[in-house]
Amino acid sequence: MLNSFLQMSRFYKRMVSLFVDTLLLASSFWLSYWIRLDSSTPVQSTDHWLLLTFLTPLTLLAFIRLGLYRSVLRYVSFRVLLTVLCGVVFSTFILISSAFIFEIFLPRSTAILFFSITFILVGGIRLFFKMAVYKLNNLSTAVLIYGAGSSGRQLHLALNQSSEYSPVVYVDDDPKLANSIIQGIKVYPPSAIEFLVERYQIQKILLALPGVAKNRKKVVLNLLEALPCEILSVPSMVDLVSGNATIDELKEVSIDDLLGRVAVSPNTELMKKNIEGKVVLITGAGGSIGSELCRQILNLHPSSLILFDNSEFNLYAIDRELCRIVNELRNHTTIIPILGSVQNKSRLDLVFNKFKLDTIFHAAAYKHVPLVEFNVVEGIQNNVFGTLNCAQAAIDASVTSFVLISTDKAVRPTNVMGASKRIAELVLQALATEKHKTIFSMVRFGNVLGSSGSVVPLFRKQIATGGPVTVTHPEITRYFMTMPEAAELVIQAGAMGKGGEVFVLDMGESIKIADLATKMIHLSGYSVKNQQNPNGDICIEFSGLRPGEKLYEELLIGDDVTGTVHERILCAHEIMLSWKELNFVINDLEGACNNYDLVKIKNILLKAPAGFNPIDELRDLVCDINSTTQVHNIVEIKPGS
Repeated sequence: MLNSFLQMSRFYKRMVSLFVDTLLLASSFWLSYWIRLDSSTPVQSTDHWLLLTFLTPLTLLAFIRLGLYRSVLRYVSFRVLLTVLCGVVFSTFILISSAFIFEIFLPRSTAILFFSITFILVGGIRLFFKMAVYKLNNLSTAVLIYGAGSSGRQLHLALNQSSEYSPVVYVDDDPKLANSIIQGIKVYPPSAIEFLVERYQIQKILLALPGVAKNRKKVVLNLLEALPCEILSVPSMVDLVSGNATIDELKEVSIDDLLGRVAVSPNTELMKKNIEGKVVLITGAGGSIGSELCRQILNLHPSSLILFDNSEFNLYAIDRELCRIVNELRNHTTIIPILGSVQNKSRLDLVFNKFKLDTIFHAAAYKHVPLVEFNVVEGIQNNVFGTLNCAQAAIDASVTSFVLISTDKAVRPTNVMGASKRIAELVLQALATEKHKTIFSMVRFGNVLGSSGSVVPLFRKQIATGGPVTVTHPEITRYFMTMPEAAELVIQAGAMGKGGEVFVLDMGESIKIADLATKMIHLSGYSVKNQQNPNGDICIEFSGLRPGEKLYEELLIGDDVTGTVHERILCAHEIMLSWKELNFVINDLEGACNNYDLVKIKNILLKAPAGFNPIDELRDLVCDINSTTQVHNIVEIKPGS
């Protein structure tokens, strides 16, 4: 019957509502007399029937004018009682006035009873209907809202308009709110959360803490991790204020929240020094860190921003995104997309000279360790000679500042990718000692969350498909930093450069990858399946270290490091060669690459002051005779860091 009513058109629903209210008014009228007189005598009076006939249409008309029948019954809130109250007050006034004018018997208490019964019946049936519909279609998930502040209350109201989630309880850290009732549900302290999850069969916990400091949010997540619930979060305060998100757009907890890393406010002068009003070029502009550099640099208002990339799709994507931002914000920066490879020196010379560059951020590189390990020659040509080409073109074009984006894998490298990046650092350090106008500096940091090679998106996909989650080794650790913070620090470090500095970003503490996988599984509402818990949901498989991969990454080669004006940026003082000395190494390495001589390449890398200590034999799928046996392995390899 209820379903039949719900499927009616709006017109018929209103007609049914009018009919029901007519019955309720009549019931209230006679019930009020019956309670007062304990007799059915008024029913025999024609005057009372006439009074009811006069009262009912006027009351319904009042309800219509007050908009009572415009409300969608399944979505009504307690505010509907205010509308009903106004209508019942009017109806009671009509009742008393009509009885007085027409001299109809009406005890004073009967009017009070009529008011009370009518309000309870007319208002109550609407709330009862809402509850009945809710119970009928109750496929919603019971959720706990962590945070009873303004964001939590707004989230509660928003969720009440949908059938997906059913908020049943609040939890808040504020002791003043404990045991209070907010919007019909009770607020509990965090100590009661395990009891609440079990009692109310909570399936999801919604974090309504958009303005809370990251270190505090990390504490909350550590508290919630052990619970058998999925943890979702409302958007950040920045997104809410800017209108980029609404309060009910729930999302998975970001790994940034898990790290609890508190961002340091940027130094405005350093941010603008090499950017504002200048011509800036970014190589690898369509990549992960390159595209984030583009976004932040655009906000610093360079006169021109030149995007240089050899990937047509990546270049198209970042160009389109930045042009949209320019149009929306009426930014006067000129966006110039240039297709090209850093291995093409003549192309670089043409571009650098044509646009009269002031600042270059060199982010173009091959960074995937196993792929470079199986494509040694191409990796070296791109990472080493591509950097050399860019640096020499910058010198020829009198570019003021050149910043290399380096990696923690360049420290005591065990793989070709890390060795090639360390050689690239040596190239810039050597060139910095020569006489020219270009200031060379390098910025070294670890893994960036959300980058194309990040393990986090992989783990999310594996968890979504039911696992297993693949980690290379139980003890493997990595440093992590968010992309916006990394780009911000790179810009500031570059502005500090005087010539040849290796800046190292403070990455905080390294994270054990297996622990990260466990946390992500728990926060997704699943348990880890292992020997201790054979009935768990998702297992973690250890696939073994990949070619060239080491357990621990480092950021410093030695202990000679000093601070800078920024607390998150350090300056490392490490071994280097003069350009005259390094030039012999570079020439030998170029010849070995041109001849695809892996033995010679390995010997050169071992002799160079790069700290190269390979844990695998050098292999190249093109020039190694036995390399075809490795093709399947590189395709099937399971990332884990």
